[in-house]
Amino acid sequence: MKTDPHSYAENFIAEDHFKSQARARGLELGVVDVTPGAGSYLRHLAYTLSAQSVVEVGTGSGVGSLWLLDGMLTSGTLTSIDDEMEHTRIAKLAFNDADIAQTRYRLITNSILDVISKLTDRAYDLVVLRHSPQDLAFVIGEAHRILRSGGALVIDNFFGGAKVCDPAQRDPKTVALRDAGKIIKNDTEHWVSTLIPTGDGLLVATKL
Repeated sequence: MKTDPHSYAENFIAEDHFKSQARARGLELGVVDVTPGAGSYLRHLAYTLSAQSVVEVGTGSGVGSLWLLDGMLTSGTLTSIDDEMEHTRIAKLAFNDADIAQTRYRLITNSILDVISKLTDRAYDLVVLRHSPQDLAFVIGEAHRILRSGGALVIDNFFGGAKVCDPAQRDPKTVALRDAGKIIKNDTEHWVSTLIPTGDGLLVATKL
């Protein structure tokens, strides 16, 4: 029996105990966490960028956060934003289990649009959007504002459960993701971008 290349890639880097435990807690709450393949890519990207300051939109159970922290500089800080208090609670459990120092992260439970609009200009190396806010175009603009030159924006779950590539799908979330792809792809003065078929799709853009 042949192994599906996508499945092989997804499981090429195995999750450790702490990520697996966090994922299990998330499943109990119906959280859609980063896949192992997407998580290992984010770790690699954070390492490549020598990321000191990272913003994560959509904490989930903390699985993605742990992958990012693995790749960041040990002196760096992850700012993770979620509008669900229960997500923040289980993510903190994951960080405690993995013995992550409290100086390495800050968990913010509040409106995503309110929080991201208050972050400092050109202060971040990487922005990861996992939870799709209502105004995705606004968040992309804010991400460009807060990223340093050469910093990267990643939109996880960009395929939207295979809906984005189907023009017949017109629900608000799918349309927002599709439009976000057009905004980034066409704005060649501000972004250089690519689409990676890992997990449920990663749209990756570097700030010019």
